[in-house]
Amino acid sequence: METKAFQKIYTKLENITKATVVMKAKGVGNDELATVGGRLAQVVKINGDAITIQIFAGTEGLATNSEVVFFGEPPTLNVSDNLAGRFFDAYGNPIGGGPKPDGEKREIGGPSVNPYRRKQPSEFIPTGIAGIDLNNALVSGQKIPFFADSDQPYNEVMAMVALRAKVDKIILGGMGLSNDDFLYFKQTFENAGALDKIICFINTTEQAPVERLLIPDMALTAAEYFAVDKNEKVLVLLTDMTLYADALSIVSNRMDQIPSKDSMPGSLYSDLAKIYEKAVRLPNGGSITIIAVTTLSGGDITHAVPDNTGYITEGQLYLRTDSDTGKVIVDPFRSLSRLKQLVIGKKTREDHPQVMNAAVRLYADAANAKTKQENGFDLSDYDERTLKFAKDYSKKLLSIDVNIDATEMLGTAWSLFGKYFSQTEVAIKQDLMDKYWTKQEEKTEKKKEEDRTEEQLF
Repeated sequence: METKAFQKIYTKLENITKATVVMKAKGVGNDELATVGGRLAQVVKINGDAITIQIFAGTEGLATNSEVVFFGEPPTLNVSDNLAGRFFDAYGNPIGGGPKPDGEKREIGGPSVNPYRRKQPSEFIPTGIAGIDLNNALVSGQKIPFFADSDQPYNEVMAMVALRAKVDKIILGGMGLSNDDFLYFKQTFENAGALDKIICFINTTEQAPVERLLIPDMALTAAEYFAVDKNEKVLVLLTDMTLYADALSIVSNRMDQIPSKDSMPGSLYSDLAKIYEKAVRLPNGGSITIIAVTTLSGGDITHAVPDNTGYITEGQLYLRTDSDTGKVIVDPFRSLSRLKQLVIGKKTREDHPQVMNAAVRLYADAANAKTKQENGFDLSDYDERTLKFAKDYSKKLLSIDVNIDATEMLGTAWSLFGKYFSQTEVAIKQDLMDKYWTKQEEKTEKKKEEDRTEEQLF
């Protein structure tokens, strides 16, 4: 930003911490941008004429007579259709050069949509990942996190969702990405030829941690333009919200605020809610759906970040490595989409709810059988079959590398039911059994006949 003639310039800092400076000034607004000694900064606290300013790049080397220039406005983003296909930093500047986006200037971090204007989510968003679509269907306007250990391939999963989800725009907000992760997203999107509907705002590990605080607001401002102004279905992917919360902690601790649970600021709930509550389905057909990664420290789901997230969002998708198959799966026991009942069996095939419930119940029986086995108890024939079913279910449906549509997922589940169990053991409503089980038996017999023919030929 350029300095304007009417901007006031100050040259007296009263206090300097590792991330902030305090000075006396008048006529300054909350969240207003400034430069301090040429470094970009933002007003984070106003107490009378005492102004606390957060320096994004840190305060090392700043003198008490450093020049302070206020811009007269908070961070903004120029919104237009030409945002698509481009990568931006936390300030909305293009990464790798190129012109800044033109369009209407909008303040980031505004309020969420008035509840009166919201419609109940009711549109199914297929991702091609069976662990999501079959067991935890996503609904447009939903807010839901991925909970994952730091060594899980959660960014790869986010990229898969971005490429497979049937929406109009994908907006990625990357916070604390390694350069390898950034290049992975960039190359994956470019190679897939999907850049025309993807917009990325990126903060890497080499950049100041507090810059991460701007990323979600930048991403959601762009999302609101496409959803509200253009009536489009927008999917916002945020990774990693734990690093976002760490940046909040850095700022609050350096401002001498008393920390709350796990060294997080007391405002953590409202800080996260301000982001997640931007998820919405609008009367005009536009929607914003938010999927956000929350990495867990040692699998601790009670840590303040996942704990607060769980209160705000509509469920969670939990990644884990399956010990039997070695595959990374969407855990059917710890994952939950609280809105899935709005679309399964309504926007998907009629047998979806029954198939989902039966598969998870049989998978739970397999977990019980495994416990019996580990404790040296004899297994029944049913136990043996549930263990075999669980391996196939994990490999063919729960694994994140499965990419099939919802109808094929249901067909795969019916196939596994017929392979290992009787109709009584599966316990699905008889009218659905009559409609889909018979067809599956015919397919199974046809496959066996094809296999026998192939054996005879060779």
